[in-house]
Amino acid sequence: MKKSYTVEKQMLPLPGRTLPLYLLRPTHPAPREQTPGILWIHGGGYTMGMAKMFYISRALGLVKKYGAVVLTPEYRLAPKAGYPAALEDCYAALMYLKDHAKQWGADPGKLMVGGESAGGGLTAALCMYARDRGEVSIAFQMPLYPMLDDRDTDSSRENHGLVWNTKRNHRGWQAYLGKEYGREVSAYAAPARQTDYTGLPPAYTFVGSREPFYCETMAYIQHLKDAGVPARVDVYPTGTHAFDMLLPFRKISRQAVRAFEQAYLDAVRHNRAEQD
Repeated sequence: MKKSYTVEKQMLPLPGRTLPLYLLRPTHPAPREQTPGILWIHGGGYTMGMAKMFYISRALGLVKKYGAVVLTPEYRLAPKAGYPAALEDCYAALMYLKDHAKQWGADPGKLMVGGESAGGGLTAALCMYARDRGEVSIAFQMPLYPMLDDRDTDSSRENHGLVWNTKRNHRGWQAYLGKEYGREVSAYAAPARQTDYTGLPPAYTFVGSREPFYCETMAYIQHLKDAGVPARVDVYPTGTHAFDMLLPFRKISRQAVRAFEQAYLDAVRHNRAEQD
């Protein structure tokens, strides 16, 4: 049976380096005005993971089921390349997506950003960075159970989860922030440090009720809502980080996927951000 999508590896030349990217496109594209271009950012605590995690992520379903165009970058990992390397790579990929959206069959007015865990943290940071630079407009953000806060929260403190826990969280932030760990850092590095949430893209996310990133996810959504940004979070009764990817056959995982995809479809219909 022929696949409903194609995967193409591309190499984006950047000063002093080349950024590998994977472009996912539907075999039978929908009209451009119905097709978002999505930058999807993999997780891994800023220190692990790879772009090909899209095969188990929510991004693949958006291509296969709904005809989205997805670009996912092989961004540099800590500690070999700490902050701001990953953010710089993701921003370069976002600009590349903006410049090629029409060529790839996507609507430049429907650029979206999403990702899991550290990819969710980079999603939030990228939205802040893009807002402040004013070079590209993002219509919707999907930072799933995002890694946002370099400081302990009530849910990340003394958390002993098997997938992600306090010790792993500390190591991830230490590797990513380097000598700046434990100091006041930019919101581009740790998005929970943000004080101005106005003008950020509308958001949807979900998170487990007992996982480490529960508190920072809830706080992020509340800050967006307080700033007048449409934002919603669904909470599921689990302590397993990334449960939808690791335990896809659980009832709550299927429920989470359905709710996520419905939020995405609503955003496709109603959200737009024209490019200058």
